[in-house]
Amino acid sequence: MADRDLDKLAIDKGAKEKRVRKRFKPGYRAVAAVVAVLVLVLLAWAFLNRGVEVRVTTVSEVFPSQVLSKLSASGYVVAQRKADVATKVTGQLVSLKVQEGSVVEEGQIIAVIENDDARAVVAQNRANLNVARQQVQQTKASLEDARLTFNRMRELVKTGAVSRSEFDSARTRYEAAGAAYDAAKASVKAADAALRNAQVTLSYTEIKAPFDAVVLTKNADVGDIITPMGAAANAKAAVVSIADLSSLQVEADVSEANIGQVSQGQPCVITLDALPAERFEGTVASIVPTVDRTKATVLVKVSFKELDPRILPEMSAKVGFLARPLLPGEMKPRVMVSSKAVVREDEGEALFLVKGSRAEKVRVSTDGRFGDMVVVTRGAKPGDTVVADPPEDLRDGSKLTILEK
Repeated sequence: MADRDLDKLAIDKGAKEKRVRKRFKPGYRAVAAVVAVLVLVLLAWAFLNRGVEVRVTTVSEVFPSQVLSKLSASGYVVAQRKADVATKVTGQLVSLKVQEGSVVEEGQIIAVIENDDARAVVAQNRANLNVARQQVQQTKASLEDARLTFNRMRELVKTGAVSRSEFDSARTRYEAAGAAYDAAKASVKAADAALRNAQVTLSYTEIKAPFDAVVLTKNADVGDIITPMGAAANAKAAVVSIADLSSLQVEADVSEANIGQVSQGQPCVITLDALPAERFEGTVASIVPTVDRTKATVLVKVSFKELDPRILPEMSAKVGFLARPLLPGEMKPRVMVSSKAVVREDEGEALFLVKGSRAEKVRVSTDGRFGDMVVVTRGAKPGDTVVADPPEDLRDGSKLTILEK
């Protein structure tokens, strides 16, 4: 009984082989073979038609200065002559003759502080000076009269016509008149000095431009109390801020590790964020002989070769320090491409343009090079995609496989 149960549990190997043979009938084997052949054909076709593997680059408009730049740094446009114009006296602002953007000349009155008391002091001292001058005239006349009297008495006393005491009295009056005359002249000098002092005090109430400049900001209005230091509550110190726009320079921070690449008088090109399409020539005006330890930078001041009225203080700027000065015409962008993309043949120079998935060979004309870039004058335009480094087996019309950069 147990043997029969064990026989039921045993695997029938013959039945298994029959099921396997049934699963893989001759028809199925043929289909599998066909599929395998198709896969091999597709792989072979893909391999034979994958094209020439290349990398691509772009023809673009490039400023020569971008290629010639050894080093670049960022900074700001800063006026080297600027001032917050204030006063030396305290008072109420009664007149403001300028506004933002006003052009002022050296010595021009910008604003006036209440000055009635100062004017009164000037008038008083001018009157005192006139009185002192009149006294000089009076004492001068008295001195002349005393001198004549003294001279007569000196002659008469020799003959005995007058007494010795009368002669002594004449001499005393003469000396007193001389002393009075000297005192009157000293009084004139004192009155003149007092007048000039009052006039200087009055001039403090007239705020003048210290140099030719442009008004940048207006910091006070008529009615404000102006004090020398602006210490009082609600008081203002500087009335206006001005700058000499002819002294504009770019102050750029250069890493101390790269400062060796910068030298006095080195040619530069300046780009302003406000005028991205413009390039301005400049030169290194000075290298400030100290390092900012917090930023590890050295301040370099770059002057403009020609100032443009559109350049304003505090504009953001980038400075490219050039390997050589720019030649005439090199301030404008040129159509350029990598020199490795140009194929040089006996017939001339050529580029392989990428047209869809194929290469199109075009003849080009070039005109000099800047670094590893070549100027293209004919045959290609900005934006064209070209083969970066054409292999020797690349031909016109060749299928391309573009590799990732």
